[in-house]
Amino acid sequence: MAREQFQTLTEPMYYILLSLMEECCGVDIMAKVLELSHGRVKVGPGTLYAMLSRFEENEIIRKTDQQGRKKWYVITNEGRKMLQNEYARLKQMQEDGKRWLDT
Repeated sequence: MAREQFQTLTEPMYYILLSLMEECCGVDIMAKVLELSHGRVKVGPGTLYAMLSRFEENEIIRKTDQQGRKKWYVITNEGRKMLQNEYARLKQMQEDGKRWLDT
């Protein structure tokens, strides 16, 4: 499992990784995050590139190509496990709240 700093993911982190289930570049990642979150989560360039750097350093994603300043990334197996664990955690939280919050 990746470092403790990634034990639970923020919404932007979750959607960035989800967008990287398919190879894409930074501009495409920002657009996919907006699309996947139905407009709820917007990731700016500063946040995105800081997160991509941290994810790459921790082998959660890997760079697949670079043309000039434009870089493409994809999620690694480690990142995929992390994303699956976070998805399971979120599903469990939803299930835990069902009894109290569903009316």
